[in-house]
Amino acid sequence: MRKRRVAAGMSQEALAAHLQTAGWDLSRAGLSKVEAGLRLVIDAEVVVLSKVLRCTPLDLLTGVNPKSVIGVVRQGRG
Repeated sequence: MRKRRVAAGMSQEALAAHLQTAGWDLSRAGLSKVEAGLRLVIDAEVVVLSKVLRCTPLDLLTGVNPKSVIGVVRQGRG
């Protein structure tokens, strides 16, 4: 996601503002956590993100290593 944001010439602050306008109430700090892999993104959020970044949801998911999200997924259990 960071690569797409940078390629679009947007700062985290700008992308967060665009996402909020599109209906996803995400702060710059929240966006930072998403980019760092500390917060998972649900399917509906991927759709909004892809629209704002003008790409497909698959473009955002390509190259994601499932092992890199296991720790985040496990934090949500319990």
